[in-house]
Amino acid sequence: MSNPKPDISVNFAGIHSPNPFWLASAPPTNSGEQVMRAFDAGWGGAVWKTIGAQVTNVSSRYSSIDWSGQRMMGFNNIELISDRPLEDNLHEITEVKKRYPKHAVVASLMVESKREAWHTIVQQAEDAGADGLELNFGCPHGMSERGMGSAVGQVPEYAEMITAWVKEKAKTPVIVKLTPNISDIRAVAHAVKRGGADALSAINTINSITGIDLGTLIPSPNVGGKSSHGGYCGPAVKPIALNMVHQVMSDPDAALPISGIGGIATWRDAAEFFLLGAGTVQVCTAAMHYGYRIVEDMIDGLKNWMAEKHFDTVEDFRGLTIPKITEWKHLDLNYKIVAHIDEQKCIGCDLCYTACWDGAHQCIHLDRVSGPIDGHVELHRKPAEVEAMSKAIIAVTPIPKLDPPKALQEPYATPLARIPRVDETECVGCNLCSLVCPVEDCITMIEVKTGLPSESWEERTAATLTGKGH
Repeated sequence: MSNPKPDISVNFAGIHSPNPFWLASAPPTNSGEQVMRAFDAGWGGAVWKTIGAQVTNVSSRYSSIDWSGQRMMGFNNIELISDRPLEDNLHEITEVKKRYPKHAVVASLMVESKREAWHTIVQQAEDAGADGLELNFGCPHGMSERGMGSAVGQVPEYAEMITAWVKEKAKTPVIVKLTPNISDIRAVAHAVKRGGADALSAINTINSITGIDLGTLIPSPNVGGKSSHGGYCGPAVKPIALNMVHQVMSDPDAALPISGIGGIATWRDAAEFFLLGAGTVQVCTAAMHYGYRIVEDMIDGLKNWMAEKHFDTVEDFRGLTIPKITEWKHLDLNYKIVAHIDEQKCIGCDLCYTACWDGAHQCIHLDRVSGPIDGHVELHRKPAEVEAMSKAIIAVTPIPKLDPPKALQEPYATPLARIPRVDETECVGCNLCSLVCPVEDCITMIEVKTGLPSESWEERTAATLTGKGH
């Protein structure tokens, strides 16, 4: 009999949902009709677009960074919290929970920094049926100018005080959304944990200006000839989000159940956040870009990967990568890898050669046919000299009619003169060549045994101070 399929239902700080994929507080969760369609598509939970005193938004509101053919690699917004009447939002939260009792509905809240105001909004959200409350201490634009959002999240004392006010009233789990626009995200995590927070979510958007129209000289988005800094999100911020989630979850004084946010678009992205300790993930930009149905691939992909790894639940692998990340001073200085080029796969683009010479450590050479200078292995021609020697070895787009007869280039598809060579004695294992190579697995990094024991910088300096170093 085959093993049962993995169970991806989660209990996040007391909030149950059929899967760990939640929509973040943003335009995709702006109304009950949207949230219900999202649940029909397969989302396990939704954090309602932040509610509070009704605001007026501007037009336009969004801008983006495209990169190498991918639209919205980075996404920027200057939109505020919900501009719909508070009563409408509360009524629709009630209706959604009535129709979808097994899905997670979390109310995102933001009001002025007064105890009574927070007590009131907490009571209203819980009376509406919200499963939990997310305190928006992260919005970096507009609301922060009014003393809310990141204006609270950047001051640990304020964040702790308001969290404590909310906990005085709340009966449901309280999640605090952290801002990345701070020198150390752990400082606020410490504070809200002292204030009684049940969970965290991270990260909110990053302060940004995405670009300037060089014709009009006006930044984007253009609001009547002017613009403002906004909140940056999308795939471009994922590495920053992963680092900050790890910072929080590796610190015992900061760690709480955490919902990971930032650049999540696939099940692989989600799995990375789970491996760093997240209990759920929240998605915004990808849903805005591709629609709610992306969750289908997220669910299937995560389940298939879990089955391959023999994980029955998300808890089985949550946080497993945390101990594998350490401070630089603890890394092994005697661990060595070198680059290896698979001649069968090389297409002769010479990107690795150029990158190594101009941006790294000059250990990749084009001398398989010509050989080193005057037979001296330690002397190698620089790129300009190689180019001057012969057009035959200049990187060109491979065109069959320009290549030598096949008999002269066997056993490889690319002429030998165009296939770079790695000098392993000079290679420092920086990985740059493998990163720029356009052919998957053409350049791999291979471990070379040095015969030396593992030794970190901390150990080496300690040995030097005690006189035991080499």
